Amino acid sequence: MLTIFTVPKPFIDEHIKIIQKNAISSWLRLEPRCEIILVGDEKGVAETALEFGIKHLAGIKKNEFGTPILSDIFNKAQQAASFDNIAYVNADIILLNDFVEAVKLVKENLFVIAGKRWNLDVKEPFLFSEKGWDLALRERILKEGTLFTFSAIDYFIFRRGFFKDIPDFALGRCAWDNWLLYEGRKLGAKLIDATAVITAIHQNHNYSHTPWAKKGWVGGPEAKKNLRLAE
Repeated sequence: MLTIFTVPKPFIDEHIKIIQKNAISSWLRLEPRCEIILVGDEKGVAETALEFGIKHLAGIKKNEFGTPILSDIFNKAQQAASFDNIAYVNADIILLNDFVEAVKLVKENLFVIAGKRWNLDVKEPFLFSEKGWDLALRERILKEGTLFTFSAIDYFIFRRGFFKDIPDFALGRCAWDNWLLYEGRKLGAKLIDATAVITAIHQNHNYSHTPWAKKGWVGGPEAKKNLRLAE
């Protein structure tokens, strides 16, 4: 029914390992079962795909800073996907079953679904095998979580093959996510804000994986290039 692809950070930092495996584990519990594709050549990605028994795509183009290029990611993932409905999701996002339920409700042939995320501090591996884990997580979000702004978008659901001419944005830097929404609308897709029906849980983390820490997301040379490409 649905293919989910993601580009994990290196599985080096212990906290990043935990939150990324939490995310993947949650996706594997979606029903109907989704196809999961891990994209990239970072340390531990191939091994994690093998551990979870999911597909891995290697050989992704990178820029001069070693950051994966969005156009190559989307092109290769769309080619490798088994289903017509496809979703890019950031690798630190826990999903609940309302994600796939929302896709079932869409009647349009051309659409782009996106929405706000909930920020939550997570330090530990979740026990997804425990009964009622999803209800417990929803309660925790209401008590401890924060609904983030629409300035950073962590998931996109669309038809396979819809996005074709994407500029060479650096993944994980600013501008590309909002550009996808603009491009989707320009191409005639219905933009659907699923904030009210999809619970996307972002597990908070630091930005030590970028050369310029958090300011690199909006102020480093890669971010500046992304802004130029988005014009």
